[in-house]
Amino acid sequence: MSTFDLIVQGGTIVTASDVFKADIGIVDGRIAQIGENLTGAMQVIDASGKYVLPGGIDSHVHVSQPSGDGIVMADDFESGTRSALFGGNTTIMPFCLQEKGRPLREALNAYHKLAEGNCYTDVSFHLIVSDATDALLGQDLPALAADGYSSFKVFMTYEDLRLSDADILKTLDVARSTGATVMVHCENEDAIRFLIARHEAAGDVAPRAHASTRPVAVEREATHRALTLAEVVDVPIVIVHVSNGEAIAEIARARARGIKVVGETCPQYLMLTADDLEGMDWEGAKFVCSPPPRDKAAQDECWRGIETGLFDLFSSDHCPFRYDDERGKRNRKGLESFRHIPNGIPGVETRLPILFSEGVMKGRIDLPRFVALSATNHAKTYGLYPEKGTIAIGADADIAIWDPSINRTIRHAELHDGADYSPYEGLDITGWPTTVILGGRVMVRDGELMGKKGDGVYRPARTRLTKSI
Repeated sequence: MSTFDLIVQGGTIVTASDVFKADIGIVDGRIAQIGENLTGAMQVIDASGKYVLPGGIDSHVHVSQPSGDGIVMADDFESGTRSALFGGNTTIMPFCLQEKGRPLREALNAYHKLAEGNCYTDVSFHLIVSDATDALLGQDLPALAADGYSSFKVFMTYEDLRLSDADILKTLDVARSTGATVMVHCENEDAIRFLIARHEAAGDVAPRAHASTRPVAVEREATHRALTLAEVVDVPIVIVHVSNGEAIAEIARARARGIKVVGETCPQYLMLTADDLEGMDWEGAKFVCSPPPRDKAAQDECWRGIETGLFDLFSSDHCPFRYDDERGKRNRKGLESFRHIPNGIPGVETRLPILFSEGVMKGRIDLPRFVALSATNHAKTYGLYPEKGTIAIGADADIAIWDPSINRTIRHAELHDGADYSPYEGLDITGWPTTVILGGRVMVRDGELMGKKGDGVYRPARTRLTKSI
């Protein structure tokens, strides 16, 4: 009779605090033993010469989300989680969008139906609050937080999504009383609309105008305001997809005042610049996302934030649309003005290889910092730890085995999302995940898909009041 269902043997295990050589014994989907020379397994994976890491958690992903009249997101749960899996992830956290006038619980039930039976990774949902009614704030959100939907996202931009400062304060107050976590997209919508009107009057409507109508100042101001609102309510806050040094400085100053703030950045702010939006034949549309990429100086500031610990999370903000598609970037209105180009870029599969290659292999960060940014801090921030985000006895056996000797060039033809391009096409990468294990089940082995859709399931999250950490 076998002692273990699976042994991962001979690899170098990395957690957010340690690096050591050991074997991992797995039973019933969980890590049962960590030690040397483990034997007695139905299946053995040789990880010699490789790093054995917790499966990545991407806590900022958009799939199967309503995207406007005639616009269709490129990824559903099947393609989005499959792509995430091949990028070394075992959990993603997409957003259930509350459309105005529609009960959030109704939207959530529909979102679960889209996910059920279609996932290659585990999933846990954030809630987007766009219609802060008394019923939502007084009844629905507290009940949903108790049911395991413990993170809410609010927007300070996009006319159909943004909340007033008063409604943000009310939402933050619900988070304070329930222990939920609030994520904030920080851009000043009124300033953006003013700049859009000025660009349109001048006939400046090409994709590059997306960046110049969303300058650093509108992100900096909104970041300061969001942090101030959190300070008034006295509640922790997550500032998502930070793109530049001035917004980083606002986070640092808030922390110095004693505000509990989690900072997040993304690959586009390390690898892209506003110049990428200049492309011929409207190709700049491929890089339209918000906040937009900045410049080399902003890239350097974001790297410093990663290196120094200012950033806690490294997420993809995967929000994919097809480029050559009338339902995507090149829709009829989008070809007339940047205002109608769908906002977002693909990147769930390339998030971790980029950070591993550019961060670890180039000496900017060490392996434990990589694990913290890619998995552990996500699990801790959003109530999935200690079951997820670490390698420890009793944790879910969610494991990614990385081969640091692989040299690979990013080609969209070799990726697994539903888009038709990668913003990182042609980027040379060193190191890639070759084997991915979800709950003790080998999903990818030596780069080949072994698992099936439906192997990933929904996982509820704890609030700050119920976390076991």
